[in-house]
Amino acid sequence: MVVLNKIYTRTGDAGTTGLGTGERRIKFDTRVEAYGTVDEANSTIGLVRLSARTELPMVDEMLGRIQNDLFDLGADLCTPPTDKPLEYEPLRIVAAQVTRLENEIDLLNSELAPLRTFVLPGGTPTAAALHMARTVIRRAERLMIELAQKEPVGEAALQYANRLSDFLFVAARYANHKSDGDVLWVPGQFR
Repeated sequence: MVVLNKIYTRTGDAGTTGLGTGERRIKFDTRVEAYGTVDEANSTIGLVRLSARTELPMVDEMLGRIQNDLFDLGADLCTPPTDKPLEYEPLRIVAAQVTRLENEIDLLNSELAPLRTFVLPGGTPTAAALHMARTVIRRAERLMIELAQKEPVGEAALQYANRLSDFLFVAARYANHKSDGDVLWVPGQFR
């Protein structure tokens, strides 16, 4: 259980932060960058939900579950595997979370026409915000992959980040579908 009696601790004033294992790392460490970017994606999704709540209640419910999952993902990344015994069982992303995302992608995508060109990020404010969240989680995924070249990262965690960007793309298309449609790329249109 998390208990936060005091928000500032001053332990990060020298440029380090504590991982879930108690280990201290510099704040620009790849692991810290990865879970920090996951947190940024979560905040971006919080902004999406301001409009999705009324425009797309089903998508908003999905995004609520995703925000919770992103805290799970941050906890997973914050606690690298260790041989040392911990006082708690580290929280890890599991395959069922990935499967749920895949099912929700399929549900939203079932109403959409196949793509014949690329989609420009835009359309409704909700769709544009979903595209923004997609780009942030893509950056988190790239950082997670970079981290995985040096340290263990759970397979389900990597899959979750990848599927989440797919979900956000399809959700943006779904939002536009419920309005005026996607904004499509026209190659070379303004040459």
